[in-house]
Amino acid sequence: MKTIEENTIFTNVAETSDGGFWWEGMEQPPPGVKIKSWLGDENWTKDSGKPAAHPNSRFCTPARQCPIIDAAWEDPKGVPISAILFGGRRPAGVPLVYEAFNWEHGVFLGSAMRSEATAAAEHKGKVIMHDPFAMRPFFGYNFTEYQKHWLSFGSKPGLKLPKIFHVNWFRKGSNGKFLWPGFGENSRVIDWICRRVDGEANIAQESPIGLV
Repeated sequence: MKTIEENTIFTNVAETSDGGFWWEGMEQPPPGVKIKSWLGDENWTKDSGKPAAHPNSRFCTPARQCPIIDAAWEDPKGVPISAILFGGRRPAGVPLVYEAFNWEHGVFLGSAMRSEATAAAEHKGKVIMHDPFAMRPFFGYNFTEYQKHWLSFGSKPGLKLPKIFHVNWFRKGSNGKFLWPGFGENSRVIDWICRRVDGEANIAQESPIGLV
């Protein structure tokens, strides 16, 4: 939250009567502070039946304001990339995390991704859509050429290619609830990925879809 304390543009969020901004998931404002919804409804409350902030509300702020950003984030030399994570919203059929067999398989996983539509998409939710590389709204040129570009790195000599993983935080059980708690618990998945990058072999098993 310290990142967005200043020099920040908010869109489609609620406003508070003391000059702040608010959205679902934040702590309730202090007593006496009123909430104005993103639709302009004064004195918004949870009982109104409508969200205070749009599900796709956003903010834009300079990255340099993040208090924990790496000191080398603007280093023109760049930094080595050890792992690439692809992920989408799949309520069924896709495990929490798995690793591609190799670079080409990883590019295939990215190309074949599908995901449940979100508020950011032009479709209503619950529709499972093709979303290659989780980039559906952002492709700026022919997708075949985009794939060729990714695959071309596999044939360039001297490159140490990063491992590719696929994650899915959104799998649901028969009761319709998420199986994985998410948030801080995601660090357990990141830990496994980092250990795989470091070469630990006894923490993964080969399966038809990849290493799990």
